[in-house]
Amino acid sequence: MKFLLIAFAAMLASAGEKDFNGRWNLTVEKEPRGRAWWLEVSGAGSGKLAGRFVGAPGGQMDAIPAIAFEGKELVWSFERGGKKLVYRAVYDKGQLIGRQTVDGVPALAFRGARAPGIRDREGEQWKRGKAEDLLVRLNGWTPTFPGRPLEWSIENGVLKNKPKASDIKTNEKYWNFELDAEFRYEKGSNSGIGLRGRYEVQIQDTYGEPVSGHSLGARYSRIVPKENAANPPGEWQKMEIRLVGRTLTVKLNGKVVIDKQEVEGATAMAFDPNEADPGPIALQGDHGVVEFRKLALTPLVRQ
Repeated sequence: MKFLLIAFAAMLASAGEKDFNGRWNLTVEKEPRGRAWWLEVSGAGSGKLAGRFVGAPGGQMDAIPAIAFEGKELVWSFERGGKKLVYRAVYDKGQLIGRQTVDGVPALAFRGARAPGIRDREGEQWKRGKAEDLLVRLNGWTPTFPGRPLEWSIENGVLKNKPKASDIKTNEKYWNFELDAEFRYEKGSNSGIGLRGRYEVQIQDTYGEPVSGHSLGARYSRIVPKENAANPPGEWQKMEIRLVGRTLTVKLNGKVVIDKQEVEGATAMAFDPNEADPGPIALQGDHGVVEFRKLALTPLVRQ
């Protein structure tokens, strides 16, 4: 009888653990830069628990090195910069309720919503709407970092940031679209274009380097470009982005570097975790200086 009770208790625990499986968009209270996090859990309840995380440890997506259940809590941790970051979450009525500690000191609280399914698909009949020039006025943009000023300017039709400026976002929100961008940067510079306020397409001086998740034209830390199509720094680069549902295509300087690949979830630039809703276009300004002379967005509408 004792063995049966133990086995039954283990079965109940396993069933509860399975609720954690899937992808989660995390809203973080008082996050210093107003950013959202992302979590994927797999194998919960099967004895093969694993996870991936986009959040405080760094800008990239990380495989979680230490993840386990402690009672009803899912606990995962990283060691970065000599500090230990620990995350704890419970499953409650379809949500994750969690908190972060840094070296044992309470830091940030977060709440997770399960990532939604998105029905829109590439290959369906999409009609191009009226193109919108996103550089026509500076007051169409807002800083994304709480309390920061708008440290960008438009001169002679070119949008440029000050070094270490806040990221910025459009006041308007968009769903399916094509975005044509022309930009340039100095040697060693780094920026990015955020789609729907969630998904970054990388801008970085990686001319002549092997391709990686940090290359110019990558879906940052997630989708590696098919080839390095970057021009040298100081030259204008042309990027054409198409986003339909969760399907992303990127053409860089005339070459398709991402071809109809799935957008799994948020990258480090993300500040809008509501994946089922339209979101703004964002530009990263907190790294290097970048100039944009074209940002033309064309909505895609169902025929």
